[in-house]
Formats: sequence, structure tokens, C-alpha cells
Amino acid sequence: MTQRFIIEMGMGNSQYGQDYTKAASRAIEDAIRHSSIPMFGTLDIPHEAMQVSVTVGVQAPDQVDCAALRAQLPRGTVTVKAVSGGLDVINPDNGAVTVIATAAVEAFLDPDVLKGR
Repeated sequence: MTQRFIIEMGMGNSQYGQDYTKAASRAIEDAIRHSSIPMFGTLDIPHEAMQVSVTVGVQAPDQVDCAALRAQLPRGTVTVKAVSGGLDVINPDNGAVTVIATAAVEAFLDPDVLKGR
């Protein structure tokens, strides 16, 4: 059994090209940009012990390359899923679509990893 020890939220966009993966990538970067988890080095816990669950919300989740997003996360065992959410904002002057994505990045550890430390 694992327990969540951190959750970070972020927002990203693709202003040109209606790229849902790019918007999701930027949302993930926004979520983790200010995060630092020093307990891994302090307690000598391997980063592989951490499970990372990423949920991105966009208007077209089937257009998100979850494997590419998973590859951008540097630590832990990562899962990424895309769900309906975010926004598509249409420019009334030219019909261009700005894609806005949201992301939740959660990190989990098995409490047994911390025992005896």
C-alpha cells in the first residue's frame, strides 16, 4: 500500500498549432518547477521507490502522447493519463484555437520504505 506525500498542480498552453501534448507538457513542467523533495537524499531512499501519477486534463485527451509526457519526468515509476478537462479557447477573429491544459502530479511512497530510517 502506498501513501501520497505530495501533490502539485499546474497549467500550460499551446497558443499555436493546437498541440495537446505540448500544452500538457507545459502544465506538468509548471507543476513540478517549484518542487524539491530533499528527503530522498537525506534518508537515502532511492528515487525508484517513488511512484508518480500524472493526470492531465485537456479537451481532446485522445490527442495526448502520454508516453512522451512520461519520458519527461526524471524520477520514480511514472504513470500518465489524459482525461477530459482544460479549455479550448477560440479566437473570434481568425478561428485559431488556444489549448489550455491542467495537470496534477502526485507522488506516492510505501510507508515501509521509511521504517527503520
